[in-house]
Amino acid sequence: MTEETPGFEEKPDVPSGAQEDAEPKAADSSTKEGKAAPAGDAAKEIALQAQLDQAQTALGERTADLQRLQAEYQNYRRRVERDRVTVKEIAIAGLLTELLPVLDDIGRAREHGELVGGFKSVAESLETVAAKMGLQQFGKEGEPFDPTIHEALMHSYAPDVTETTCVAILQPGYRIGERTIRPARVAVAEPQPGAAKDGKEEKSADEESGGPEKG
Repeated sequence: MTEETPGFEEKPDVPSGAQEDAEPKAADSSTKEGKAAPAGDAAKEIALQAQLDQAQTALGERTADLQRLQAEYQNYRRRVERDRVTVKEIAIAGLLTELLPVLDDIGRAREHGELVGGFKSVAESLETVAAKMGLQQFGKEGEPFDPTIHEALMHSYAPDVTETTCVAILQPGYRIGERTIRPARVAVAEPQPGAAKDGKEEKSADEESGGPEKG
């Protein structure tokens, strides 16, 4: 019989080669864990960058939408303001057009010396208000005839004009800004037929004779 010493257990013998193999395996495991950690961080960075790019794209789209809305609103405001001015001009033109016969009567009364007393004060006040609303009178004797602002009611020939000319203003014209609300009604005179031809013939004869005779 073999006597066993109390308190001591015999351990199985472990081959030295097996112990050496276990140490590299532990080292390989720790190396793999070290490599896995950076790979996980890189994946997180890629995911965060993707989210950032998506947020920047969305921000750009929203900014473009806001700019487009602002541009549309500015265009709307300009259009409303332009329409408001146009409506105002049309309303004023309509009102002043109705007053033109009254202004014509005032003008005729002034020409005949009948614009006196209280009637004169009222007439001048009315003309002042019309002028403040933008009404302008036009049409003068001697100015060239312009069919865009003149209406010829009478026609004649005159030896002292070189072009179609307004020789009398029958009714003055009126405008508001660039808008003509009534053309000036005028009598016009044109050069006499043949007058220009006769002038050219006289000039030609003078040139052939060496000029006009000197006294």
